[in-house]
Amino acid sequence: MKVAFYTLGCKVNTYETEAIMELFDNKGYEIVDYHDYSDVYIINSCMVTNSGERKSKQIIRRPVSINPNAIIIVMGCLSQLKAKAMLEIPGVKIVLGTKNRHKIIDFLQEYIETGKPLDKSERLENNESFENLEINDFKTHKRAFLKIQEGCNNFCTYCIIPFTRGRIRSKTKDIILNEVKHLVGKGHIEIVLTGIHTGGYGEDLNDYSFAALLKDLEKVEGLKRIRISSIEITELDDEVLNVIRKSNKVVNHLHIPLQSGSERILKSMNRKYKKSDFKTKIQEIRNIFDEIAITTDVIVGFPGETDEEFQEAYDFIKEINFQELHVFPYSRRQGTPADKMKGQVNGKVKKARVHQLLELSDVLKEEYMKSQLNKTKSIIVEQEKDKWYMGHSKDYLSIKIKSEKNIIGSEVQVMLERIDFPNIIASIKN
Repeated sequence: MKVAFYTLGCKVNTYETEAIMELFDNKGYEIVDYHDYSDVYIINSCMVTNSGERKSKQIIRRPVSINPNAIIIVMGCLSQLKAKAMLEIPGVKIVLGTKNRHKIIDFLQEYIETGKPLDKSERLENNESFENLEINDFKTHKRAFLKIQEGCNNFCTYCIIPFTRGRIRSKTKDIILNEVKHLVGKGHIEIVLTGIHTGGYGEDLNDYSFAALLKDLEKVEGLKRIRISSIEITELDDEVLNVIRKSNKVVNHLHIPLQSGSERILKSMNRKYKKSDFKTKIQEIRNIFDEIAITTDVIVGFPGETDEEFQEAYDFIKEINFQELHVFPYSRRQGTPADKMKGQVNGKVKKARVHQLLELSDVLKEEYMKSQLNKTKSIIVEQEKDKWYMGHSKDYLSIKIKSEKNIIGSEVQVMLERIDFPNIIASIKN
């Protein structure tokens, strides 16, 4: 039986799809491309924004045009909250949310035997345990994502994720270390630690913390890079920073969400810091590294955001001097406090503000790239594209090189020569 997969949204979804794909592969199913004919199509959905929800629904509707008799399975955040609506989409036979994914093959067999559509979504409880999905070989990326925790306790006023993913729960130390060793054994020398709230790892554990995990990962033989997918500024405490300071494997790139550079908007968002806190911590981080790239997330058009507050945010972002910005227009999510706030910002205004910050992001990124020219860096080669080998440096620059032989998966030393925005062209050092 053929099965195809499509993943929307975050790195956590990518990890979960990869783990489920491995379950099917181990049971002898043939994995095919999502755009090809398949007996089963599995969509890992997203609803963090309106556009994520809209695209998820579009992707879910596609398979019936390829195979009218296909069995479509929807899982993920969208189906966690809107299971009944998913079952109304033509072709959808099985719906599960953000738990019990490890039972997906059993659910498929149940549908095949009964022919009855299945709603296997379940309410998330406050004391929910961590659902352990594991990967032995990350086939879709040379940088292997590793999900270490689930859920979030922050309840930012704009965010639906605590309702789709539940409260924080952490994967146990032994399972993580065993999984990392398997991945390293398959040639993955960089691990990207990911989760819904990655830096919140260990909050539910009595005697183990995120800092302790970083220390233990440092000892894994053959692992060369540890990358943290995203971490809140409030979680970069002295213990974590001391581990990073002493580490030979944690890369010199951190993605630290800002969300707004307006003091009032930060408070309205229920973020847990002030601008002064953020700025002080960023300087402390930069003092640890000779050089570090810091990227961030920013939301524009949050309810009540004035032109003056947007300018305040813009100026603060320039002052911090991020390497790159991920910019999102505020997206109303039913059930969140921000959805009921007064002063919802006009869509055209949000679009213009996004455009302004993306232009700034390009400027900041190019300035950083220029500062790195004529330097030697180590990159892990991830793919071949248009006759170029592509990879990322530790500070997350996208680098293109030429090679006569296949070097995918290799770590190579390169000299950065010129900018081909958004990439840098480099030559291999002998």
